[in-house]
Amino acid sequence: MMGAMVENPGEAVALVKLKVAAARIARQIPPEEHWAFAYTMLQKVSRSFALVIQQLGPELRNAVCIFYLVLRALDTVEDDTSIPADVKVPILQAFHCHIYDRDWHFSCGAKDYKVLMDKFHYVSTAFLELGKGYQEAIDDITRRMGAGMAKFICKEVETVDDYDEYCHYVAGLVGLGLSKLFYASGSEDLASDSLSNSMGLFLQKTNIIRDYLEDINEIPKSRMFWPRQIWSKYADKLEDLKYEENSAKAVECLNDMVTNALMHAEDCLVYMSALKDIAIFRFCAIPQVMAIGTLALCYNNLEVFRGVVKMRRGLTARVIDQTRTMADVYGAFYDFSSLLKAKVNDKDPNAELTKKRVEAIQKACISSGLLNKRGLQVCDTKPTFNPVLIIVVLIALLAILLAALSK
Repeated sequence: MMGAMVENPGEAVALVKLKVAAARIARQIPPEEHWAFAYTMLQKVSRSFALVIQQLGPELRNAVCIFYLVLRALDTVEDDTSIPADVKVPILQAFHCHIYDRDWHFSCGAKDYKVLMDKFHYVSTAFLELGKGYQEAIDDITRRMGAGMAKFICKEVETVDDYDEYCHYVAGLVGLGLSKLFYASGSEDLASDSLSNSMGLFLQKTNIIRDYLEDINEIPKSRMFWPRQIWSKYADKLEDLKYEENSAKAVECLNDMVTNALMHAEDCLVYMSALKDIAIFRFCAIPQVMAIGTLALCYNNLEVFRGVVKMRRGLTARVIDQTRTMADVYGAFYDFSSLLKAKVNDKDPNAELTKKRVEAIQKACISSGLLNKRGLQVCDTKPTFNPVLIIVVLIALLAILLAALSK
């Protein structure tokens, strides 16, 4: 990590600011038992989301926190491959009813997710304190998502249409739900379902691509979300892509999957450009910038089939700290798509389509007229710095961090 900071000194300040913010959040747990559980659990099941959610005002933040935990609990039931289908399906279908029951809980999952499920009554208690508009939005999306998940318990992702449908149920509906919560707060107009859906699909498809190895190695049963219509062009079995002898075909399949995900980027830019509230904008924009950055890293990268591919912590911190305007978003999308385009091999089966989709993203960013107004630079050329000076700066930053933590 120190080496990365020396090579990218501009990220050092952002990293320290991120750590200070995380420490501050940890000290700002509400006093009520159920809300304390909700925000503590949020930090445990998603530290990055716990940071991003702090962009929002108190009322909307509470609603989004509970929305996230309800859907995370629903996802925990779906993900637990040890639960028999005849037990799992009714729970998924009725989950929207359980959120009204202060006594309901169901033991499944592991580690922090098991705690969430064992003590779900705290989440229900908090849910029942939300405004009626927020409750209705969460109820509706939970019902629709549970039904969709139940459908795919007994159905594999065969076609690209299946893939889009599955991603709609598990993530597109999250986009629709968030749009409803933003509208219920009075801060935003109600976004179209199609744009809201694309916001969710872009994030979900990025996660499915990045998490190939984790999902395929899941015990006791693999989780397979890559559509057969795509992977069958490159392998007889999806799990074959992880073996070294299939490396060339694996990368071609990966690039096909990334190209598929890129189709949603333009919709995401349109959605974000319409947001009026700066807090909601940052809440939405930061994950989307992380997604396009992750896709750029994953593209043509065999490491997806060998380990974990993710943006370095310093760059992540910079994105969280400096994504403040639509100009920053256009700049990040332009830079990351340019990085991806530079990796395209003309011999790749999908090279032309990949370049076409990347160029469409770049055109949208250029057409905005905002590229020269951005503050966020995600692809800085590496300046020459005196290493001794960098160490001095790092020591000063650590001093700031320690001072903040001691307060």
